[in-house]
Amino acid sequence: MPKRVVIKGPKNRILDDFFKVDEVHLSFEKFDGSMSEVVRRLNFERGDSVAAVLHHRERDAVFLVNQFRYPTYEKGPGWITEIVAGMIDEGEDPEVAMRREILEETGYLVERLVHISDFYLSPGGSSERIFLYCAEISGAGPAEKGGGLAAENEDIRLIELSTAEAFGQLDRGDIHDAKTIVALLWLRARLGSEGG
Repeated sequence: MPKRVVIKGPKNRILDDFFKVDEVHLSFEKFDGSMSEVVRRLNFERGDSVAAVLHHRERDAVFLVNQFRYPTYEKGPGWITEIVAGMIDEGEDPEVAMRREILEETGYLVERLVHISDFYLSPGGSSERIFLYCAEISGAGPAEKGGGLAAENEDIRLIELSTAEAFGQLDRGDIHDAKTIVALLWLRARLGSEGG
């Protein structure tokens, strides 16, 4: 049953840039039914995003991408191997956004999208929600160049791995991106259940 939240005063945007940070003061209903003291909370507002593991059934392959991600640079390695992902434009359907991002980053056209889940990445500080998919692709190669958008200074390398090697990287701890870990675990479970 939903509990009460009382917002005290207006929401204050304390950072309004590529990312946005909102500050709010509120009290919330505790599990014993009483209301909490007024607390200050911050929300890192990024918008919603999409992500997909690309699976090529005929080649028994998984396609990942590698690109520079500044927030990982100081802790290493800077260049992260991950599934295709991107932001949903305002008013855009998540499936439409996913197909667009796959074409931009890899050049592949999607045969079928299977919705895996949607989830919050870090609900203690961010409202960002990811719509996660498995994208089935086929054919000998991409339909377009891929590599990301030059206008956004993207420099994306496409990586093809056998499913066995992708799962091996997962098991060795070589994958450091949460959405990629979730997607590969899902794919392994799905392929295992289809085979058995």
